[in-house]
Formats: sequence, C-alpha cells, structure tokens
Amino acid sequence: MDTEQLLEIIQEAARTQETILSLAKCSLKSLPPEIGLLTHLTELDLHGNRLLSLPPEIGQLTCLTTLSLAGNALTALPPEFFQLTCLTALYLADNRLRSLPANIAGLVNLTTLSLHTNNLTTLPSEMVQLSQLSRLSLGNNPLGTVPPVIFQLSRLTELYLNDTDLNVLPPEISKLTQLMELSLEDNPLTSLPSEIGQLTNLVELLLDSVPLASLPPEIGQLQSLTNLNLRNCLMTSLPPEIGQLTQLTSMDLCNNRLDFLPSEIGRLTHLTQLSLYNNPLTSLPPEIGGCISLTELFLHTNLLTCLPPEIGQLKNLTRISLRDNPVTSLPPEIGELTGLEWLDLWNNALTSLPSEIGQLSNLTHLDISHNPLTSSPSLIFRTAS
Repeated sequence: MDTEQLLEIIQEAARTQETILSLAKCSLKSLPPEIGLLTHLTELDLHGNRLLSLPPEIGQLTCLTTLSLAGNALTALPPEFFQLTCLTALYLADNRLRSLPANIAGLVNLTTLSLHTNNLTTLPSEMVQLSQLSRLSLGNNPLGTVPPVIFQLSRLTELYLNDTDLNVLPPEISKLTQLMELSLEDNPLTSLPSEIGQLTNLVELLLDSVPLASLPPEIGQLQSLTNLNLRNCLMTSLPPEIGQLTQLTSMDLCNNRLDFLPSEIGRLTHLTQLSLYNNPLTSLPPEIGGCISLTELFLHTNLLTCLPPEIGQLKNLTRISLRDNPVTSLPPEIGELTGLEWLDLWNNALTSLPSEIGQLSNLTHLDISHNPLTSSPSLIFRTAS
C-alpha cells in the first residue's frame, strides 16, 4: 500500500468515525501523522507490516482498547504511546524491542500483553502497576532469569516463559496463585521447585523440551490440571503422586527415558489421551486398565513384548499405536475394545493374531506389516463376520 492509498483510508475512517480499522499486512514502513485523526478507534490492527517506528500522533488515539503491532520491526515506543490508557490488549510480539520504558506503568487497564519474540532481557519494576494484567506472553526472549516484577502481578492467569533461557524457576512462582496456564517449554531447567505445588488453579502445564530427570512430589497438588506436556524431557521416572492428578485429560510423555510407569497411573480416570512413544518401556502396569476414559493410546517405539489383559477394560479406546515394538502376542482381551477404529502393529514380532481381534467391527485401519505372521489375518475377520 502506498502513502496516497493509506491517507485516503485514514481520512475516510476519520470522516465516518470508524471504531475498528485493520491495516494488517499492508507492507507499511511508516505511519503518517494523520493517524492521529482516528480518535474514535477502539481497535487498530497493524500486524505484519514493516514499521520501524511509530509517530508521536499515535498517542492521540485515546479510545483504543485493542492494538496489534505484532510482526513489525519496532525497536522502541515513543513516549506519547503511553497516553493510550484505555488499552486492555496490546500485541507487540515479533518485533525488535530490547527494553520497555518505565512509563509502560501508565497502561493501567491492560489485561493482555504479548511480547514474545523480541530481544528483551528484563522488565521494568514499574510494571507492578499493571494490576489488571491476566495474560503475559514473554516467550522467545533472552531473559535468562524470571523478572522479579512478574511475581507481583497477582492477577496473572496465563504466563508464557517458553524459550527464555531460564536455568532456574524461583520459588516465588508460588505467589501467582491465580495461574491457570504456565508455559516453560524449551528452557534449560533441570528441576522444578517444590513450590510449584501451590499453583492449585493450574489447568495447563507445558514443559516440552525441558531437561527434567524427575518431577517433585508436590506436582500431585495440582489437582485442577487437565493438560500436562512433558515430551522431549529426560524423565527417567514419574512420582507416584502423578496419580493424584485426577482431572488430567491429556498427558504427553513421549521422547523420554521411562522404563516403567507407576501403578498410580490407574487413578487417572479422566485421561483421554496418553502419549508414551519413544521410551524404553518394557511393560505396562495392569493398573492401566483403570484409565477408563482413554480414547487414544500411543505406545510406538518402546520395548514392549506384550500388553496386560487389563487393556480390555479401556472400552473407550478408538486408537492404539504399538508400531515398532518387539510385541510377540496380543491378549484375547483386545477383542473387548469394540470401539477401536485404528490399530497400528507395524514392525513387531507377532507370529499370529488372537481370534478375538475379529470382534473389532469398527476397525478401519489395521497395519500388521513387518511381522513374522504365520497365518493370514483375513481368516480371522472372515470367521468373525
């Protein structure tokens, strides 16, 4: 969009007193002073442009409640910017900001502040005045440590600290008692503080690619948790307290070093998806049969030789992946999984299939290739029909 076209849009929006305006992805390199004419705007979308700076007149848009400047090349914000005291949502992700000025404290109505993918190394202490802030995104910034001011933002419900070079999660995290979502993915953390257990409102905890060998027992206190992501960690074991997370619906433990599961896993009766692929598991505990809500079970690339008979108790299963294991036989109880639609047995050590597999009338995908089968499975299905 050239300057003349932009001016026409601004002048028309000013004439008609528009309240919402999108100038997203228009290849804008700058904004003209006339932007200040848009005093009726409540929402302005400028994301995905090439803006290097903002004109002082931006501060005249005092009715703005939502402003997106994500995906530009901003290195600083003009002082006048902080006159936008009605802002509740500010999106500054994917820019080149190295710091925030102290006068960001003037944006006292902010509830959402997105700053991920910048060059921030800290946050100003004055941010403590942003007492309404509930969602703060800081992922992919070279912070190195958690800025202390964060622990004073007591209304935070969502905090994203993924890929911020954190070596330590301070115990002060326990002060954020309203947190419902916490992302710590892609950080070099080797442990979590016991105080993590005080975040009893947490619903989602994301720890993908964090080199944790274990979890503190206090993890069991997070009894509101529904989603726990521990993929690509260095986990060698799970604490028995994992069984206290009875509201879990999804748990991802793939790409770890787990060679067994605690029997307490059977207490997770609300779990619908369990991912355990690429671990050195040699067996599943019989208590797995207690996970009665499971619909998807991913077990490929382990060291399993069999499944426990209790697998037949998982009546809600629609999908099982056992590919790339040394499984030599399946239990007859597999036939009790009458809702099963997908069964992947590729590259195992099966010489035969139990006749009960013919009871799986809803099966639409069955991969038994790369097994040393001595009889044709088609006979099983023909007999069952």
